[in-house]
Amino acid sequence: MSEQTAGRRAGRVMLVLAWGAGLLLATHFFGKWEDEKSHPNRQPQSVHGSDYVEVRLASSPGGHYLVDGQINGEAVTFLLDTGATQVAIPSQVARSLGLQPGAPVQISTANGRATAHRTRLQRLQLGDIVLHGVSALIAPGMDGDEILLGMSALKQLEFSQRDGTLMLRQSTLQ
Repeated sequence: MSEQTAGRRAGRVMLVLAWGAGLLLATHFFGKWEDEKSHPNRQPQSVHGSDYVEVRLASSPGGHYLVDGQINGEAVTFLLDTGATQVAIPSQVARSLGLQPGAPVQISTANGRATAHRTRLQRLQLGDIVLHGVSALIAPGMDGDEILLGMSALKQLEFSQRDGTLMLRQSTLQ
C-alpha cells in the first residue's frame, strides 16, 4: 500500500511541477509578446536605395514611435517627437553617455519652465541612418531613459506617416 501512496505522491508532485513549468513558459511568452507590441522597433530594418537609406517604424498601440538606436556608439531608446524643437536627453541618461553640459538655456515643458544645458551629439544612429553633430539639450526632470528625438535631428531627414508606419529617409547624395 505504501508503494501505491508513494507513486501517487510522486505523480502529484510531477503534475504540480508540469503546471508550474507551463505557467512560467506562458508568462514568459506573453510578457515578451506584450513587450514587442509596445516597442515594435527594437531592431529597425534599413532599406538602401541608389541615393537614400530608409528606416520604417511601426507605431506602438498608443500611436507613439519608439526606436532603439545609438548615441556616440551607446545603445539608447528614442521616442520620436516632431513637436520638440531639440533632441532632449534626460540628465541621468546624459551622464551615463558621458555628455558634457554646455551653455544653460531656459525651456518650456509640460511641467513649466526649467533650465536645460546645450550639448552636441557627435553621432546619432537609427538603423543605418547616421547623423553627425546633432544639437541636443540635457533636460532636467525628464523621467525614464527614453530620449525625445526632436526636430534638431528629424529636420535632416525626410519623413512621412501612413497607416501606423513612419518612414524616415536620409539622402546619401552629397
